[in-house]
Amino acid sequence: MVKIGNIELGEFPLLLAPMEDVSDPPFRAVCKEGGADLMYTEFVSSEGLIRDAAKSVQKLDIFEYERPIGIQLFGSDIETMGECARIASNVHPDLIDINYGCPVKQVACRGAGAALLQDIPKMVKMTEAVVKATHLPVTVKTRLGWDESTKNIQDVAERLQDIGIKALTIHGRTRVQMYKGEADWTLIGKIKENSRIQIPIFGNGDIDSPEKALEYRNRFGVDGIMIGRASIGYPWIFNEIKHFIRTGEHLLPPTTAERVRVCRKHLDFSIRWKGAKTGVFEMRRHYTTYFKGLNNFKPYRMRLVEAHTYEEIIEILEEVSDAFSMEMA
Repeated sequence: MVKIGNIELGEFPLLLAPMEDVSDPPFRAVCKEGGADLMYTEFVSSEGLIRDAAKSVQKLDIFEYERPIGIQLFGSDIETMGECARIASNVHPDLIDINYGCPVKQVACRGAGAALLQDIPKMVKMTEAVVKATHLPVTVKTRLGWDESTKNIQDVAERLQDIGIKALTIHGRTRVQMYKGEADWTLIGKIKENSRIQIPIFGNGDIDSPEKALEYRNRFGVDGIMIGRASIGYPWIFNEIKHFIRTGEHLLPPTTAERVRVCRKHLDFSIRWKGAKTGVFEMRRHYTTYFKGLNNFKPYRMRLVEAHTYEEIIEILEEVSDAFSMEMA
């Protein structure tokens, strides 16, 4: 049984990665149904939360059915991060996560996210401030290092464990790599082999099939896997991996009717949570992946991304269901 503090996650949990502009409550709802064992919010700016910025505050919305759920924070100031952890704890998530892995310029060039990989003493002090500011378990998501010459994750893992984090997720790339090339899990495996490490270690990067999930579990000995991009438009991946690990067999892929049902659930929640205009607009990025693999789907996709009302979208989705009723991706 893998545990983060007192949170029980099962024998080999699958985690939904925090993804900006993706892992909001509507998306988390379909991933929870799809089998995610632990989910995180989009990452929340500590500075935005301190300023009571509407976008940052809205990201604290969590729902009972999502549990266990973690709120992920990022920032560049130690004191602000501690205060942000106190604010986030007040909405009663199950844990607080710190983002030391985001590679994008808007974050890293402001001294937050993966930028802390260039200043490990500051990373340790910031983590300690967050641990002291909350009664909740604190976890960390990071990368192997800033670049090829600074892959310091083995030292980082020990130091963060020593000041009180309860789990560590490692993306198998450096910041300089961004999302290019193949993720290297070798150092993640070495951390699992380190007898000093007693906290759960989760691997992240390139897991896009049940076969790869099982292979990486066996090769690197991780306690669980975090899945990000492969879940976008395909929340079924969690249950597919679980079934394959348990039985060695594949679940049947979702039918077109099932894809439409889940896409519609996502759309409905998006509109309830964001309002009709924003909810419709922000769903546009998901249609391609929900219906990936359907032959000659492009005309329907173009109509979906051009539609402006809920009623238009539902009509098109019903057409998709009828047109591809015999097709399975």
